[in-house]
Amino acid sequence: MTSFVPTPTVPAPDIVRCAYMEIVVTDLARSREFYVDVLGLHVTEEDENAIYLRSLEEFIHHNLVLRKGPIAAVAAFAYRVKSPAEVDAAEAYYKELGCRTERRKDGFTKGIGDSVRVEDPLGFPYEFFYEVEHVERLTQRYDLYSAGELVRLDHFNQVTPDVPRGRAYLEDLGFRVSEDIKDSDGVTYAAWMHRKQTVHDTALTGGNGPRMHHVAFATHEKHNIIQICDKMGALRISDRIERGPGRHGVSNAFYLYILDPDGHRVEIYTQDYYTGDPDNPTITWDVHDNQRRDWWGNPVVPSWYTEASLVLDLDGNPQPVIEREEKSEMAVTVGADGFSYTRKDGSPEDDRTGFKLGAQL
Repeated sequence: MTSFVPTPTVPAPDIVRCAYMEIVVTDLARSREFYVDVLGLHVTEEDENAIYLRSLEEFIHHNLVLRKGPIAAVAAFAYRVKSPAEVDAAEAYYKELGCRTERRKDGFTKGIGDSVRVEDPLGFPYEFFYEVEHVERLTQRYDLYSAGELVRLDHFNQVTPDVPRGRAYLEDLGFRVSEDIKDSDGVTYAAWMHRKQTVHDTALTGGNGPRMHHVAFATHEKHNIIQICDKMGALRISDRIERGPGRHGVSNAFYLYILDPDGHRVEIYTQDYYTGDPDNPTITWDVHDNQRRDWWGNPVVPSWYTEASLVLDLDGNPQPVIEREEKSEMAVTVGADGFSYTRKDGSPEDDRTGFKLGAQL
């Protein structure tokens, strides 16, 4: 039975969007080569211990912090809120939940002012901030624009054992659900949740957690993603391409998943859709629909379901990983008895049901 997170009596902070992630890397030089030389993120500032990176269209100090440390992990999933008062609201909200909080008026990273970090009810390190240092927005710096240019931070994806519990907690926090994956028994395998007017700012993937599944950056077009694949092939690092390119059923986005030198997963993402209307409908996918994860029915490699990054508590220690008790998506669709369908009931023109079995997924 799911143990839901209580709803605080104080208002939730008004979150604008996902804004940056801070990750710990074990070799700063190798990580710089990957994120700057290969992916083309722009360096705002750097020193011997940290590199602050931003995407082409960003005007705040950074979207990604690479911090040198002994264990590869995620130190913060950071959200921008609507005003300075909302940082106070975030602190009060999580204190009422009984979560550990830490407030720094000068921020936890360069370029970010008054912030609060929390160990949230799911075990993730969340940060909320408003005050930022503005930097040059590079939108019209076409002299810097690369063929695979990353233009925006799009979303996070979090692995958690109990998706309904996480979903209810994030809905209390003001997130709305755009899409989810369920089965006929009512098991929820994943949910996509947004604050900005796209498919998601974060997603919950059912699995052993808390862990970080991926951080995603958007490109303008599909051809930008194909260029990244070509570049990685030319550099003889195609083994770091984990999955794709392809098109998701969920979100409709064109995607690519790649792994950094520490195994942190990065998605390159484009062409999802608008979700800003108050009555935007939630789309529910059957877990056995062969096109939910890949619109073309291509396989989902097992590592995509099983591997993810550790997350840290506020002292910098890895959070313990709790096993998922409910059925896993991989087990019910890729395991020995798993199946998936393309045409659930067949079609009038074709009596084949479109099933695939096991590893064919």
